[in-house]
Amino acid sequence: MKRKEQIEQLRDMNIEELKDQADALKESLFRLKFRKTLGVGNTVNDIRREKKTLARVYTLIGEMGAEAKKTKA
Repeated sequence: MKRKEQIEQLRDMNIEELKDQADALKESLFRLKFRKTLGVGNTVNDIRREKKTLARVYTLIGEMGAEAKKTKA
């Protein structure tokens, strides 16, 4: 999936869905790091991709949280 498509897909989610996505990404990242430790396959690129996606999710959660605070204030 291309980066812009991925970002648009993430922007369509609400905060709860983004938190669930973050949990799934953390689990996936843990499994990839474990596979890397075992020396099974080439996982470096996958780890890098998952980390970047997780960072995007956290950024969107922060943005949506800030918007929610502005609308309440």
